[in-house]
Amino acid sequence: MIHTDFNRKEHGFVGHMAEPDSGSDRAVIIVMGGEQSLLPGIKFAERFADYGIIGLSVSLFGADGLPDSPNAVPIDMFVPAVQYLREEKHIEHISIYGQSMGSIFAVMAAQYIGGFENLIIVSPTHVPFEGTQKDKKTMTGRSVATWKGADIPFVTADFSAIKAGKYYKVSGLSYKVTGMWIAYKKAYEEEKKSSLAMLHPEKSGARVLMIAGDEDECWPAEYSVKLLQENLEKIGYEKDVKVIIYPHGSHLNGLMPNRKREKKLYRMIPFIGLMYKTFGKYRRQNLSYFEKSEREIIDWIRR
Repeated sequence: MIHTDFNRKEHGFVGHMAEPDSGSDRAVIIVMGGEQSLLPGIKFAERFADYGIIGLSVSLFGADGLPDSPNAVPIDMFVPAVQYLREEKHIEHISIYGQSMGSIFAVMAAQYIGGFENLIIVSPTHVPFEGTQKDKKTMTGRSVATWKGADIPFVTADFSAIKAGKYYKVSGLSYKVTGMWIAYKKAYEEEKKSSLAMLHPEKSGARVLMIAGDEDECWPAEYSVKLLQENLEKIGYEKDVKVIIYPHGSHLNGLMPNRKREKKLYRMIPFIGLMYKTFGKYRRQNLSYFEKSEREIIDWIRR
């Protein structure tokens, strides 16, 4: 496996690429989050490379030349990433994969830049949100993302009455959710802002695969997936669309790093269950969803 690193000054984006030794005619851009994420993007790039697909993880913040937090992150930096794959690696079949917050950027890169064969989003939200400072608590008044220097429309979540990481019982739900879930659900209900901020995967022209758990603890991903699906159906979107919603599925979902290589990471799973309570309660099911999602994602890209 061949590894290549990219920096903002030289390449226009910060990223880490894993390439199969024999090369490939397919590549996937992976969007996870910050440079120092608990689940580093390079581990996902390597997992795609295990399947003979070039994986290029693009970081959103936390490195030289990038914002120090999820705030005003430029979608523009995905342009040189795509150009590199097309012009330097001569890849024709490019997909983009986003997980959690990365789903927002995957959809926006696909709809603003275009040219992707496949758009794959896992545990997504259907709207960008307000940016935060490095403390992850202080809101900035700006969008989490920009395009050509301008803020992309966003919704504002109010965390003043709750604690984002604390779990609450909500009327009508059979499981507990975090304060973040509650804040975002309320933000979604502001019709004018949500309508303006709505993501438009149909503008990507890509085949669309969406995966969510029906007991997502962090935000109502199932709600977002169904809303995006409904919008695609309303306009008669002609490309393939597939939606997978896992029963008792957690926010922690989708393709995961190679289990044999990343033994230390997988030893942390019991601790992850303390953070993601649905995952902890239905651990066996959710571990099986990693395997199912991986098969679905790889098959979707290879078709």
